[in-house]
Amino acid sequence: MKHTLSVVVEDEAGVLTRIASLFARRGFNIESLAVGTAEQNGFSRITMVVPGDDHVIEQLTKQLNKLINVIVVKDLTEIPCVERELMLIKVNAAPAHRSEIIEIAQIFRARVVDVSDDSLTLEVVGDPGKMVAIIKMVEKFGIREVARTGKISLIRESGVNTEYLKVT
Repeated sequence: MKHTLSVVVEDEAGVLTRIASLFARRGFNIESLAVGTAEQNGFSRITMVVPGDDHVIEQLTKQLNKLINVIVVKDLTEIPCVERELMLIKVNAAPAHRSEIIEIAQIFRARVVDVSDDSLTLEVVGDPGKMVAIIKMVEKFGIREVARTGKISLIRESGVNTEYLKVT
């Protein structure tokens, strides 16, 4: 199972290296990593997607909490959250297929951010599932390049679980 961890750290040199080393020493992979300034000056929020069962994640959380400069670690996996990711995707776009690619982009609320004679670059923002879906829709045209930020996530203060709403 994939877990989303939110880690607030002091904004100091070497913090990310210590966290990455902790994972590397234990042989765990970080599938997605996003880092940025947090709501308070002097702090950063690291959002990681990490594969592992509950026991493994509990152990990693304990180890993270022991690191200097780590303020708080939360496993957001079972908590209602707002999740987003940014992706740039460059797609082959022969003139005959250009309008179809633009229609697909509109369906996904993606923006065309670059145009050349034989390609389109799309900017897509949304949950990670949206990224997978648009990739599947445009891969028939040929994907040249993909750049993704990694997932960022914040707890929903309303407590509304949108995953539950998708199922009902």
